[in-house]
Amino acid sequence: MATYCLTVARLQEVNLEVYDFLASAGAKYGVGFWKPGSGIIHQIILENYAYPGVMLIGTDSHTPNGGGLGSICIGVGGADAVDVMAGIPWELKCPKVIGVKLTGSLSGWSSPKDVILKVAGILTVKGGTGAIVEYHGPGVDSISCTGMATICNMGAEIGATTSVFPYNHRMRTYMEKTGRADIAALSDKYSHLLVPDEGCEYDQLIELNLDELKPHINGPFTPDLAHPVSEIGAVAEKNGWPLEVKVGLIGSCTNSSYEDMGRAASVAKQALDKGLTCKAQFTVTPGSEQIRATIERDGYSKILGDVGGVVLANACGPCIGQWDRRDVKKGEKNTIVTSFNRNFTARNDANPATHAFVTSPEIVTALAIAGTLNFNPETDYLTAANGEKFKLDPPNGDELPSKDFDPGQDTYQHPPPDGQSLKVNVSPESNRLQLLDPFDRWSGGDLEDLKVLIKVKGKCTTDHISAAGPWLKFRGHLDNISNNMLIGAVNSENDGINKIKNQLTGEYGGVPDVARHYKANGVSWVVVGDDNYGEGSSREHAALEPRHLGGRAIIVKSFARIHETNLKKQGLLPLTFNNPSDYDKIRPDDKISVKGLKTFTPGKPLIALVKHSDGSEETLEMNHSFNETQIEWFKAGSALNRMKELQH
Repeated sequence: MATYCLTVARLQEVNLEVYDFLASAGAKYGVGFWKPGSGIIHQIILENYAYPGVMLIGTDSHTPNGGGLGSICIGVGGADAVDVMAGIPWELKCPKVIGVKLTGSLSGWSSPKDVILKVAGILTVKGGTGAIVEYHGPGVDSISCTGMATICNMGAEIGATTSVFPYNHRMRTYMEKTGRADIAALSDKYSHLLVPDEGCEYDQLIELNLDELKPHINGPFTPDLAHPVSEIGAVAEKNGWPLEVKVGLIGSCTNSSYEDMGRAASVAKQALDKGLTCKAQFTVTPGSEQIRATIERDGYSKILGDVGGVVLANACGPCIGQWDRRDVKKGEKNTIVTSFNRNFTARNDANPATHAFVTSPEIVTALAIAGTLNFNPETDYLTAANGEKFKLDPPNGDELPSKDFDPGQDTYQHPPPDGQSLKVNVSPESNRLQLLDPFDRWSGGDLEDLKVLIKVKGKCTTDHISAAGPWLKFRGHLDNISNNMLIGAVNSENDGINKIKNQLTGEYGGVPDVARHYKANGVSWVVVGDDNYGEGSSREHAALEPRHLGGRAIIVKSFARIHETNLKKQGLLPLTFNNPSDYDKIRPDDKISVKGLKTFTPGKPLIALVKHSDGSEETLEMNHSFNETQIEWFKAGSALNRMKELQH
């Protein structure tokens, strides 16, 4: 408890001006504000806002967490949310539907997390792109409501538009326990509309027998590299991954429910009873103030603390890089295990040598106690303080608290009836907050002689494009946060990170520095990228920053859905090679002209004229997915610019 209070107090002090801005903006424009310490928004949504059949959009890729309550919750960019708040229809290309039929039932060490870890291994990080994943079948009823939310939450890791479960008694009980008995009764009345249609067909069908599902652990460096826990030790040894587990981390928006904490505590209690504590460092992140207060009241926090855990603030924390880690040096090879959703390179601790593995909270707890990846709690023994060998029993935990939830501190600010006379607090001297200036309109002609700022090699997530961690404090200041643009991307020219050649000076420098130099000299530029460019978080800054620093187009083999839309919203041109192998034809010192913009229309490819430094030229066909409305965004300079035009 002391750790929690100190952490939140520190957050409130360090981030005071940001919270003042959010509170004052919410009050002025009629938006509710959850104060610091409230928890992670996805858990707040599940506890308060989601309900079966609702369609909801949120500005984070893990918004689909609400699918655990039968909701269609979709992650979008911030500009999409602005449209909706302004009353403009939100549109989405009609997705396919992937069905996952569940039979059998979960038991023992297997958990809801293992369902999505297995599915991620089958579909990969882009296998769900352009699709909704619909879970169904008799196995659904063996999964708790919050367990279903875990599965839907991590559907973002396979690129899915969203994931959803059919309405059942688990959802009804959860709503009753969270003060929504009236909605539960209404859901019962219309339950026939909240389940798959009889005889429905899927674009793809996956079948999983939960009786046979084994505990999984995925990683490192990507959430779709799936391994049974029973095999990870041998696989790690074979691949040279560090076996010693330095830190175990449980919680985050994916796995911070009452049931998750209870199952982790049941594992911890067995170790304590044998005189053991964690060999690894161990952290616990409650998903909401309600969860924090309830697990403290019911003794889970004490058990997790006694085994060696440190309870962090009700926030994303290390899951998005907000972790002041000091036990290893940057560049030091090490292993961590988490119950988070994402494990891209350097995401959690800014150390590219950290091998991060994703698994369930109970497996994280067991591995933190054992201190090694080479431990299978289903079969392996631990040594008690008295030298006795013992095996951990499978975890258990109540789905919901028998005494109901303890709401904890009241952290919600309801907007006043009329806030028009109120002022939004933004200091002009702030280095955290900066009012945006409109981006420039399209010139009316083709984009001529764009420099290749960087040709990116391999995986390039939004974490590579706009790093999180300490950079998140600049989310409200576009110019300052732009200093992290593409600093994690691999340069194909030299395999370097944040080291590109300035074609004006011939010198090498950081990506943001070269981009700023180009912009100061009136030179526009383009980024060239690989497959599934922009996967991961729906981080809008990954689109804002290139636009702010003089970018005009992003040309890649393929895009992740949210990032492609974000780029369009900011007036950039997201283009894909008609022939993916044309990626290989681009050289770092090329100049690229984008032709055909005067007749820019949906479905009609654009042309890239590539000029090489040796005087030769190539003409490449570029595809795009712009519709008429989105072309108007481009011409206006951004979606916000276009919105303003329509108001006049």
